[in-house]
Amino acid sequence: MAKANDISFDFSYDSIDDKKVIYFITEIRKGFTFSTFQNFAKHTPFTLVEWSKFLNMSQRTMQRHRKVKKRFNPAFSERILQIAMLYNLGIEVFANRDKFNAWLESKNLALGNIKPKELLDNSFGIGLVKDELGRIEHGILA
Repeated sequence: MAKANDISFDFSYDSIDDKKVIYFITEIRKGFTFSTFQNFAKHTPFTLVEWSKFLNMSQRTMQRHRKVKKRFNPAFSERILQIAMLYNLGIEVFANRDKFNAWLESKNLALGNIKPKELLDNSFGIGLVKDELGRIEHGILA
């Protein structure tokens, strides 16, 4: 599943079993490396500027993490994992990366006329987006 000091982000909410949960907790506690983060981030439509907003981290600190190959602290690592899980769920629900990326960029009436990606900077927002994806998956549209 993963190489040393690297974690695979190719999973969904439904595919996480107890072993994976313990593995993720261990990796979060160690903190993700910048290369681990970058391996996932390059598959998303988000820029490093947007990622710094999602993580509530200055762009300068983000650049420093990249330059000195510093690990993210557990709180940042957990947020990265939450967004990774949400992103994979969205691709599953829409069955198409481009359609999901477009949805993330579109104002959503059910989310208070806010773009879903604008809610990814905290756990409550991530939860709202996840709930909305669940409604879409089950055909419950606002």
